[in-house]
Amino acid sequence: MSSAAEKKIINKKGLISWCLYDWANSAFPTVITTFVFAAYFTKGVATDEISGTSQWGYALSLSAIAIAVVGPVLGAIADKLGRRKPWIFFFTVLTAVSCVSLWWVKPDSAFVVQALVAIVLANFSFEMGVIFYNALLPTLSPREYIGRWSGWGWGLGYGGGLLCLALVLVGFVQAEQPWFGLNKNAAEHLRVTGPIVAFWMMFFAWPLFIFIPDEKRNAKNWLESITDGIGDLKKTLQNISHYRNVAWFLFARMMYTDGLNTLFAFGGIYAAATFGLTFSELIIFGISLNVTAGIGALVFAWFDDYLGAKRTIISTIISLIVVSVIILIIENKMLFWIFGVSLGFFVGPAQSASRSMIARLAPVNMRAEFFGLYAFSGKATAFLGPAAVAFFADIYQSQRIGMATVVVFLVIGLLLMRKVPDIR
Repeated sequence: MSSAAEKKIINKKGLISWCLYDWANSAFPTVITTFVFAAYFTKGVATDEISGTSQWGYALSLSAIAIAVVGPVLGAIADKLGRRKPWIFFFTVLTAVSCVSLWWVKPDSAFVVQALVAIVLANFSFEMGVIFYNALLPTLSPREYIGRWSGWGWGLGYGGGLLCLALVLVGFVQAEQPWFGLNKNAAEHLRVTGPIVAFWMMFFAWPLFIFIPDEKRNAKNWLESITDGIGDLKKTLQNISHYRNVAWFLFARMMYTDGLNTLFAFGGIYAAATFGLTFSELIIFGISLNVTAGIGALVFAWFDDYLGAKRTIISTIISLIVVSVIILIIENKMLFWIFGVSLGFFVGPAQSASRSMIARLAPVNMRAEFFGLYAFSGKATAFLGPAAVAFFADIYQSQRIGMATVVVFLVIGLLLMRKVPDIR
């Protein structure tokens, strides 16, 4: 076998393993922070639902601040050290251990602090692992195929998260007799979601550590790498005009990501209050959104490579704006289901194309640093969207007007994307 053919096979294994990691780690945001454990904490652990929702929100905000601050720094240090996989392994294990610790969070307010500490640590380590995971993509995929592999990975991630959720719902949460004879009175059928997610992550993540070749370790020691990495990050921020294309993209992403995050954060509240969706319907709606988002990421993966990430992002944002405006106008529940679920079809590719965009824009020797800045752009202004919705809903006493601010963030992001070069 020729060396070229052998290299092609190894890269294919590596890329499939890379996509499989998305399948592995997506169980955490789907099961823990979105559907099951978050609801258990607010309803069963916290003193009441109001304080529980507030405490949960503060915990996620705290972890987001830590990610925004630490992400670029560790990314710059990793660029100096050269290797990515040790970082991914460390943060994956840390996420898994934090999830396992949720088993001991009993349905009693005495366990609130324990739960929140575990969630802050788990969410922080999850997002940090994603930084180094994303930085592997341009080292594995040929430049002309980055878009499709990013989309396939993102789509597979939605599938993995949903399959793990289905397993949890059928075997434990909604079962009259939970598997393994767990005691529902002690909420063991809900607490077990932490260890299940941990096992799911570690089981499906292992191919990445076996089949993906890592960068060679640089000769510099840890102290030199830390010093040089922080110094380089400082220079990058001071001379951001030298990376104008990246800066415009990160600024644009900051705006439209605020819109997307707010859409998901308040979408359920809006659906319940305006269209009268029950809790069971909200669960079905959320799952449907994830399904269409995964399908959208898979379908648009080819568009990303052929049309470019910029055109993919712009087209999906325009579609999101149009559909969002329709949802704000309509009053029929059936129409809401049709247009509401269709939002996911454009959310998925907007996210996956954003990843491929920064992968193409980042300099070869600064990928982890720039993916750290990419994480920063997704967290730094995360408070703006929810604050805008709350402010205008309160001023005008209208949820529709409050949710209309989502469209404003999407429009601003769309206008800023025009400044980003069309790289194909």
